[in-house]
Amino acid sequence: MHQQRPSSADTPLLRVSRPVSACSRCRAAKIKCDGKLPACTACDKSGRTGECSSANDQFAKGKERSYVASLESRIERLERKINYARSRKASVAMHDVDEPVDHSDQADRKDSLATIRAAIHGKASRRREVADVNELVSDFGFLSVNATTRDFESSATNMTFARLILAAANNDAIPHLKRFQLPTRTTAMALVQYYLDNIFALYPVFSETSLLNAIDAVYQINGRLVTDFEYWLLYMVFAIGSAAQSRSNRDIFYADGLAWVGRALHFADKVLIPGYVSQIQALVLLLQYSMLDPAHFDSWQLIGFACRAIVDLGFHQDPPKEQQSDKTHIEMRRKLYYCVYSLDRSISMVHARTFSFTDDSTSVSYPSAHSPANQPTASATPNNGPQSLETALLLFQLRWVQSNWYQELFQSSRDPLQNPTNYTWQVCEDMREWSESFPDTLPLAFKDFFDLELLYSYVYCLAPSCRIQSVSDYGKTLIFEYSIAYMQKIFPISRDPINVAFYTYHDALRVYFVGSQFLAVLSDNQDQLLDGVTPCPVVTSNSPPPPPLPFKTGLDNVTRSTNCVTHIKETLRTYGHRWEDSRALLSSFEMQAAPIIASLQRRKLLRQQHHVTMAPNWEGVPPSLLPPHLQHNSY
Repeated sequence: MHQQRPSSADTPLLRVSRPVSACSRCRAAKIKCDGKLPACTACDKSGRTGECSSANDQFAKGKERSYVASLESRIERLERKINYARSRKASVAMHDVDEPVDHSDQADRKDSLATIRAAIHGKASRRREVADVNELVSDFGFLSVNATTRDFESSATNMTFARLILAAANNDAIPHLKRFQLPTRTTAMALVQYYLDNIFALYPVFSETSLLNAIDAVYQINGRLVTDFEYWLLYMVFAIGSAAQSRSNRDIFYADGLAWVGRALHFADKVLIPGYVSQIQALVLLLQYSMLDPAHFDSWQLIGFACRAIVDLGFHQDPPKEQQSDKTHIEMRRKLYYCVYSLDRSISMVHARTFSFTDDSTSVSYPSAHSPANQPTASATPNNGPQSLETALLLFQLRWVQSNWYQELFQSSRDPLQNPTNYTWQVCEDMREWSESFPDTLPLAFKDFFDLELLYSYVYCLAPSCRIQSVSDYGKTLIFEYSIAYMQKIFPISRDPINVAFYTYHDALRVYFVGSQFLAVLSDNQDQLLDGVTPCPVVTSNSPPPPPLPFKTGLDNVTRSTNCVTHIKETLRTYGHRWEDSRALLSSFEMQAAPIIASLQRRKLLRQQHHVTMAPNWEGVPPSLLPPHLQHNSY
């Protein structure tokens, strides 16, 4: 029997470099770390493989600190699927060989020639497959080292950088939808205005003038040629503006968003070329859409590409003052850097992963809130004029504070903090002071957005971490109260028929996280928390003030806890209409909450029985002797 030779596609040529940060031991010893997985060479030689930061539970399979390693693991999974498909194909072929052959239906000469041609075509296809696999795997190693070269342009190789990005970031393929047609200019301006008011106000990654000029060019107002980036910019704004207004993955807003992103991807090879500012802007737009459509795009992969592009262009460091002659250019690169920085911090925190780069490696001033704004064209002026930078600056400042304590508590080391209470109280005090800097002109939608960020941050930094293993009783009370306050605010927002600000699938992850922390503290301190006993915080002369308890209603804590669990489940169920993954979060939370709900119901029943037992019996008492509120009952 003829034995099939192994295809060279099964063993691609690996030329992968791995530019990663040093592990904790090498960083502490100030020695060079090669970043190998599962343990670096230095840790391996010293017999401390288990202590290498890349081999502990924090960086388990699927959550590697090496971005390249996560791409490699994705390739490994795809290779296993290919091998399984080939084995299935081989077994079917063997079954066909065992079938009896009918010699009366021999193929004629034409069929033989067709078979030969098919075999030649198949061999050529396999060669192309081998070349593409080798090239794809080889290119992964140069993402950080050579990301600003032109080697990925289509003129230099068949493997464009856009294909590489989409291969890593695509989950499900974008479906081929109906025939494309531009919306009316009125509809287009409504989508643009929604994007400017709710998303651009937080992430000003391009100038408003460029967007408005793109509208004029596409709708042939100024009669000039439309660039590839202008098509990408406008179509992605349409996609984000549509998807952000969606309430279900079956409504027209979601379908329109999917159609627009599919249209924009036709220009991916031209706009995702490394070494240009437009590439970073294009990546951020695709990233924003991915946060609204996790079924088709992986935001974790995309933020990795965007951060590498920022670092490769040097935007993570302000240029020397003598080179800062062009103020407009400096302001734009600062805004672009902080947009990517904010997204990286936010995405890493909701996924409990490490940041793409540390704060120690960066030095960029905040963009100026009073820099001259670009004036929009007269033919396409937004309703509210140029956007202020105040809202975005508030977000940048919060992300910087979050980045500090997240790196300290989760990324620096596993050694316990000397005074964890003082540290967390100081962090909460810093964030409280930030919340008091809101301007009076801040729209209510963004005030609610930032209030939610603040409550989420309180719960996150007070919860157990790598450096704070146990939480004080007062800290558990704070987590309990802040979790309830968070759900009281996000529950009505999630059910509002009109989506405002920029709420994404990551908010479903935040709800799940807050819910998990709420259940954890309630399981450990049920009697204290449900009885309403508030422990006194220990305050010393040198300690910062303890975080204040939020305002609470007059309901008892059993009822408040029951309502909070209900709000968490209903919010995840509402988000499940938009994102399938939220349904999995709901199922997981319901399993965790089942024993807590049963305990709360038992407490409620016992309390009701106690009230019935203790209630006075007025049977047989003359009406004139009854209390006033019982003398005139009517039914």
